[in-house]
Amino acid sequence: MQRARLATRPLSQSQSKRAESLKRQAWGQYRSWSRITSGVLLSVIGAVQYGTSRVIDKIVPHFDTEGLRQYIHQVMALFRHTGKEVVMVADRSGIHRAKKLASTLTHWHEQFRLHLLPAHCGHHLNPIEGFWRVLKDRIGAGRCFPDLHQLYHRTRRVLMAHHERPIYAFHW
Repeated sequence: MQRARLATRPLSQSQSKRAESLKRQAWGQYRSWSRITSGVLLSVIGAVQYGTSRVIDKIVPHFDTEGLRQYIHQVMALFRHTGKEVVMVADRSGIHRAKKLASTLTHWHEQFRLHLLPAHCGHHLNPIEGFWRVLKDRIGAGRCFPDLHQLYHRTRRVLMAHHERPIYAFHW
């Protein structure tokens, strides 16, 4: 017995770019989190420090290459004085492989290395994936928030609680 499939058309590249442009325009209107309304995405960038399970996070309106570049500078501001190389493990998403990262990676070339995991390797090799799972459970997986403002505040509370008392411990 063969199952019937719904006919779906993927967005064309121009439609996809237009949708992303509209999201950025919607975000640009807002100068403070208190004015955010529904319909705007919330993205969190993060990394887990081996050994301590410390999570270095950054909430951004849209996860793109520029957000990642800023995040790398934030991480290096914390760790550049240690004298040790910082290695960030990432999946092979287009944002992690973007040519726009070249100047940032060149700037930190002696102290920072972006290690891309092999394709289809699974989430168990990337320590932040476990934290995302716990974070989503703590925020309330499957729970709806009436607006982005409440989701943002709930996310901040969980992240701050993790900084005080870790909700996730990574052990290699």
